[in-house]
Amino acid sequence: MRAGGQSGFAEGGGGPVARETVPLAGAPYRLLPGTSWPAATAWWAEASDGIRLRLARWSPEEARPDVAAAWLAGLATAGPASADALPPCNAGCGSVLLFPGRTEYAEKYAPIAGVLTAAGLTVLAIDWRGQGASDRLIEDHAIGHVGDFAEYQRDVAAMCAAAEALDLPRPWHLLAHSMGGCIGLRALTDGLPVVSAAFSAPMWGIRFGPLPDPLGAGMAVGLARAAGRAGRGPRAVPGVGSVLEMAFSRNPLTSDLDEYIRLMREAAAWPDLVLGAASYDWVRAALAECRALARMPAPHVPALITLSGAEMVVSAPAIRAGATRWPESRLMTLPGARHEALLEVPATRAATFDAILRHFADHCSES
Repeated sequence: MRAGGQSGFAEGGGGPVARETVPLAGAPYRLLPGTSWPAATAWWAEASDGIRLRLARWSPEEARPDVAAAWLAGLATAGPASADALPPCNAGCGSVLLFPGRTEYAEKYAPIAGVLTAAGLTVLAIDWRGQGASDRLIEDHAIGHVGDFAEYQRDVAAMCAAAEALDLPRPWHLLAHSMGGCIGLRALTDGLPVVSAAFSAPMWGIRFGPLPDPLGAGMAVGLARAAGRAGRGPRAVPGVGSVLEMAFSRNPLTSDLDEYIRLMREAAAWPDLVLGAASYDWVRAALAECRALARMPAPHVPALITLSGAEMVVSAPAIRAGATRWPESRLMTLPGARHEALLEVPATRAATFDAILRHFADHCSES
C-alpha cells in the first residue's frame, strides 16, 4: 500500500476504504435522440474524501440482443436473426466493473454495455473524479486534472462499496480501458475482488508523438515538474483537445466513421461531459504511477490484454512488457486497430468482444 493510503476494499485487500454510504439515486444519464440502446440507471456515490462520483448500471433484463448483434456486425438496423451473431457467454455469469479511460463518461459506453448485458452480464461503470458527471477538481472544467493517482483508488473503493450495496451479481470481472487500465492494475494489486480482468489498450505507459518511450516520458516528466514548480501544475498541457477539435482523418481513437460521428454528436449535445487536455500535474502523476506499476509483481488474476496495431495514445512497448511480466495473462494484438478497439470497425470490435466474453465465461465459476 502506498504512503498515505487507507486499507481494504469491500472484501479486504490493500485499497482505500469507501465511506459506508448507500449510493443515491437521481444522477443524470442521457441518450442521443434516436438511439436504440437501453438507458442505464445512474447513482451518486461519495469517495472517502468527499468527492461526488457518478455510477451507471446496465442490467441484462433490459438488454437488446438484436441491437447489440446488429451493432457488432455493423448493420444499420437490428433483426431477429442478428442476435445469433452475439459472442457466447454464460447467462447470469456475474457482473463487469467497467473502468473507463481519461476524458470518458458513462454514456460513451452504451454500446459496450449493450453487448455485455446482451451476453448476460450486469455492468457497473464509473465517471472518475474530474471527468464526466463526477465532481471536477479545478476551476477550469475542460482540463483533466488529478494531483496523485492514489486519489483514483478512493473512487474504486467507492465503486466497490456501491456494488456491494446494489447487490451486483457475482462473480465480478474487470473491463478497463486506457487510463482505466492503469487504475485497474493498481486496484488488482490492492485486492480488487474480481475473478478475471480484460484490458483494452491499458495505459501502462504514454506515447509522446514520434519520440521513443524513455525519451518522450523523460522529457514530459521534466516539463511537468517544471510547470509544477512554477505554479502551473493545474494548467493544460498544449496540443490535446476534444473530438470536436480533431478531424476524423487525424483521430487516433477509431477508424470507424459512424462511431466517431457518435462521439462528436455526444460532445456537441453534452458539453458539460466533455474534457480536453490533461494538466501538467496529471501528466506527472500518471507517469509516476506507470513507473511504479512496472516495478510491481503481477497480480494473481487471469487477464486478457488487447493491444491495437495502430496505437498512438498509450505505449505499446509498455503493454508488451506488462504482459510479459504477467504469467496469467494473454496478449491479443489487433492489426490496424486504433486506440479504441471496442469502438473500432465491426470486424475488429466483434473479434475483441468475442475474446473478452470467452475470457469472462472461462472464469465465471471462480467466485
